[in-house]
Formats: sequence, C-alpha cells, structure tokens
Amino acid sequence: MEQLWSRIRARLVNRETISYFIFGVLTTLVDWVSYRIMTRGRGVDYRVATAGSWAAAVLFAFVTNKLFVFESRSLNAKKVWAEFVPFVACRVATGLFTLAAMIAMVDGMGIQEDFACKVVVSGISLVLNYVFSKWLVFRKVS
Repeated sequence: MEQLWSRIRARLVNRETISYFIFGVLTTLVDWVSYRIMTRGRGVDYRVATAGSWAAAVLFAFVTNKLFVFESRSLNAKKVWAEFVPFVACRVATGLFTLAAMIAMVDGMGIQEDFACKVVVSGISLVLNYVFSKWLVFRKVS
C-alpha cells in the first residue's frame, strides 16, 4: 500500500503540477484583478467583465503554460499556432462554462456576491484547464 501511495504521489506532485499550480494561481490573479478593476473601477457589467478578464487570463496562461509548465520551447510560428489554437479552443470551452455558471449562480440562483461565485467557478476551471492542456494541447509526442 505504501508503494502504491508513493507512486500516486510522484505522479501528482512533480515539477509540472507544482509549476501549473503556481502559474494557475497567477493566471487566476490576472483574471480576478482584471475582473475587479473592470467591475469596481470602471463600472463594467459583470458579464462583460467576465469575458474581458477571461481574455487577459488566457493570453497570460498560454505564454506561461507553454514556456514554464509544459516546457514547449519552440517559437516556430507553425508550432506556436498549432498549440495556440487548441489552447484557446479549450479555454473557450471552460470560458463558456465560467460564463454560464456565473449567470446561473448570480441571475438564476440570486447569489448577491458575484465574486464568491467567481472563486468557486475558477477552482473548477483550473482543474479542467490542466487536463485539457496536458492531454490535448501540450502533449509530448514521441
């Protein structure tokens, strides 16, 4: 049993997952800070702010995931484009999930604290984005 736990821990706690967590937190901060600036500082509707903060976070996440998490160092335009398109497509999927979940919780369920909803949805999206990035975007091909 101890050997099994050791193998599981080695697969879950490694350079890639730790760096993904760190850059995931930073990406989430980009998302949250830009969301707060738009909603509180500029008076932008939460739906528009959700879309805008998502776009800022996606651009930040692509660069950091490519270079630091999955160590895809190629700057060849075709290779970058071949990674960028599915990365954005996957993030569009989780972005649509985020928007739908925000609307469901704020408008549908009547939760007054929209930022609390943003926190819950961000946690779910973080996990989904890692799975998509690892298995669909930056997968190592032998």
